[in-house]
Amino acid sequence: MHSSVEAGCPALEVVNLSVGFDRMNVIERLSFEVAHGSALAIIGPNGAGKSVLAKALIGALPYAGTIRWEANTKLGYVPQKLDIERDLPITGSDFLRAKAAVACASPVDITNALGLVGLKMESVGKPIGALSGGQFQRLLVAAALIGHPTVLLLDEPTAGVDEPGQDTLNATLERLRKERGMTILFISHDLSVVYQHATNVLCLSRGRTCFGAPESVLTPKLLADLYGAPVAYHVHNDLRP
Repeated sequence: MHSSVEAGCPALEVVNLSVGFDRMNVIERLSFEVAHGSALAIIGPNGAGKSVLAKALIGALPYAGTIRWEANTKLGYVPQKLDIERDLPITGSDFLRAKAAVACASPVDITNALGLVGLKMESVGKPIGALSGGQFQRLLVAAALIGHPTVLLLDEPTAGVDEPGQDTLNATLERLRKERGMTILFISHDLSVVYQHATNVLCLSRGRTCFGAPESVLTPKLLADLYGAPVAYHVHNDLRP
């Protein structure tokens, strides 16, 4: 790992966090901890504040309460939507070189990041507007990996990615967590993926929250209470790590 870890010190500690707009809180008095090398899945219905939480964690939104990252944390972030015009005359490789310049990374780091997400340099040499939705999403993940982050925060990282690409990306994140001790926080609507890859789950639902291991949180009754409707999912037994 790239940061010193004190015994018992979490990678992230959130205490009494409140985030809102126009005097109305979307998130109110939320507290949780994320252990080093763990994978936290953030789930909940639309409008529950998942993306709002992610933006508050990276400091992009004002908030009340405490967000405490472990000292020397290097954060890689993949937004749900990148506010960039896809018709800009820049290539995917231009985008990655710009990120590498900010992170003081080498061309080898770019090549390695692309390899981790299953992209080749020639495939990102075209304008970003010519990339498929799945290629563009994997480009964003590759950019987040440049600079050797200790924590990855991903807002629906497989959105727009086909099923084989989703499997590859999920397996990559799992490998980074297990082999490099990377801490992963990810927002997802795919409960099967959450059950398979998360070590803990944070559920947000319009003022209600729950936190715990997938086996204790992803129950039919609790999911129905959180989503306001019956929710079902299926996981093959041989897929659970």
